Amino acid sequence: MQRKVIAELLDDDLGTPEQIAKSLVDLRHINHWFGGTWTTATLLRRIARESGQTKLSLLEVGAGRGDLPQQVRSSLALAEIDLKITLLDRIPSHLPQNTVPSVAADALHLPFQDDAFDVVSNCLFAHHFEPGSLPLLAKEALRVARRAVLINDLIRSRLHLGMVYLGLPLFASRITWHDAPASVRRAYTIEEMRSLLADLPAKRLEITRHYFYRMGVLLWK
Repeated sequence: MQRKVIAELLDDDLGTPEQIAKSLVDLRHINHWFGGTWTTATLLRRIARESGQTKLSLLEVGAGRGDLPQQVRSSLALAEIDLKITLLDRIPSHLPQNTVPSVAADALHLPFQDDAFDVVSNCLFAHHFEPGSLPLLAKEALRVARRAVLINDLIRSRLHLGMVYLGLPLFASRITWHDAPASVRRAYTIEEMRSLLADLPAKRLEITRHYFYRMGVLLWK
């Protein structure tokens, strides 16, 4: 299946406040039910184990309400890993209010010094970037990360797309009904992702497959 770029409504707040709020809740469910939370937690446990650290600072880029990193933090606490979270999103209204440190900013121009966080992470965000800009996103994340960049995203396939259409009745927002299949059509394959990130200034690149058509990418500093 060829990659096809379809604009996603949530990216530009194209809906009523109620529809947008419901879509953000749907996104939380998608990550909880279909492997997103588990994928990020698995990769962060790997970073903690390899670095020998029990405390990690995390910048979540394209964070929305920050549901995923907060769920991951609770999961890692069971393994005695302390995750300190900062959220970043382009749209201020998507960010939570007065619960987690949050910044509204451009992912391609992160307002932080070099090596500011142990990990710079994003989930269901990389596929929004075209082949020319995705390496720039990862390179800027590498600048700000001390240990690794973590990318958690969908794997594009016809079977995945068909299963997404079957699952749409699970979700409440018309935005999700549009954006969920659009995300799969716009996602990369593992081979495409590996090719796009191969020339970045990272010590090594690891890409793994996870539950329900998720890929986990680690770019190690």
